[in-house]
Amino acid sequence: MNEAACFEALTPTSFLLRSGRVYADRCAVIDDERHFSYAELLDRCLRLGGALRNLGVPEGGRVAVLAPNTHVLLESHYGVPFAGAVLVALNMRLPASDLSLIVAHSGAQVLIYDYELERTARDIAAQVGGALRLVRAGRPEDEYESLLRNADPWRRAVTDECGLLSINYTSGTTGKPKGVMYHHRGAYLQALAMTMETRLDCDSIFLWTLPMFHCNGWCFTWGVTAAGAVHRCLRKFDAGLVWKHLRNSNVTHFNGAPTVLIMLAWHPDAARLPRAVRVATGGAPPTPALLERMSELGINVTHLYGLTETFGPAVICEWRGEWSELTIAEQAQIKARQGVGNVVSQQLRVVDLQGNDVPPDGTTLGEIALRGNNVMLGYYQDEIATRNAIPDGWLRTGDLGVMYSDGYIELKDRAKDIIISGGENIASIEVERTLCAHPAVMEAAVVAQSDPVWGEVPVAFVTLKAGAGVTEDELVAYARAQMAHFKAPKRVVFGDLPRNATGKIQKFVLRDRARELNRK
Repeated sequence: MNEAACFEALTPTSFLLRSGRVYADRCAVIDDERHFSYAELLDRCLRLGGALRNLGVPEGGRVAVLAPNTHVLLESHYGVPFAGAVLVALNMRLPASDLSLIVAHSGAQVLIYDYELERTARDIAAQVGGALRLVRAGRPEDEYESLLRNADPWRRAVTDECGLLSINYTSGTTGKPKGVMYHHRGAYLQALAMTMETRLDCDSIFLWTLPMFHCNGWCFTWGVTAAGAVHRCLRKFDAGLVWKHLRNSNVTHFNGAPTVLIMLAWHPDAARLPRAVRVATGGAPPTPALLERMSELGINVTHLYGLTETFGPAVICEWRGEWSELTIAEQAQIKARQGVGNVVSQQLRVVDLQGNDVPPDGTTLGEIALRGNNVMLGYYQDEIATRNAIPDGWLRTGDLGVMYSDGYIELKDRAKDIIISGGENIASIEVERTLCAHPAVMEAAVVAQSDPVWGEVPVAFVTLKAGAGVTEDELVAYARAQMAHFKAPKRVVFGDLPRNATGKIQKFVLRDRARELNRK
């Protein structure tokens, strides 16, 4: 067997090598006033590889990037690996104190940063100390452009597809952030899965509403390129601007957490689109009420589920044609399920405490376990956390769910968010979905509050739609009419919900608020 002819190490950067030839003359990137063809994008990324080499970044060296969803962060997903280096895409919503810990932990030698984030970048450098090389980017006059102009195109061939491609830091909702190590093979396969599952092609226009720093944009940074589609960058999320693009820019796809969909669904500019737009959502289960609303607007929602540890969405609510004959409300109930493994994932499991599969009856609760090519190498410099997460060859997600007879899973709660009241388990997600079905409710989060009789009872924190009104008693009565009385919230608190740097609701903050309610 001639291995040179039958084997090539998989790496997601190869998608740009192909699209740079096949779609050379077609638009690859639109970033405000700057437009790049695929030939130009390939040339810029190869020059970035050469520039990093000129800066002395060695093979395996770390390059951190602090930027919004611009061409700079997109180019880094190719240019950094072309240099043989490891990408560390930073969450720009974090303070410099947190970012400096990440930069130091990853061992980054170079920090490419957007000009709007210069103060943060310099604070990081001051706190890290040592010889962190700063490169300002984002405008034609910045050093980044000069480095590209003065560098020769260059790339280091990938020989080990299981080698380290990037380090992605978790959002820290359950503790300090951990560095999740991605390999070239996993990113390549996950990018292809996202391209196929969301029906991207060379005529698609992808709007970057999802942060590229989050799981490398769920690997769409590479998947959109694989399809030869257009990356339409969005420096800052603004619901009104997104609606403008949806109507006027021929956008066909975008992604976002349910929080993003909520802001769009009930925005004053929201109106049914003349053509269907595909959106993938994940990070938290969307409520059936939200899914029904998006359908009314002409936006086709695909529900995904995954973790930073699984290159983003490892699970998809794979849609069957016959389900389209159901009512919108019935479709929304099905779409609320997380689904099955994506096309490159292994079969999912829901396991008990002993690691045995629970019955596929749609009611027996267990922990969701995953394995396959789109699972991380492990946590960087943290063998104990890696062993705890993958005790037996299956990644334990920390999420509780049920398995249905058709192989689809449904997420019920994070293990730490289950409320135990009088010996009965209450899934906070079930209560949240019930509350969000009320016409006045935009969003709800439910946590446990200690109770001298029942041990714990649910308390709800609710954000109402603009101009809508409902009282605490009315909402509690509504919930009691829809579900078992012990599951209904005992208190309802109205107001905005606290979020972390990736937009996830901070339930630990709400638990603190619930404890304060007990003291009053």
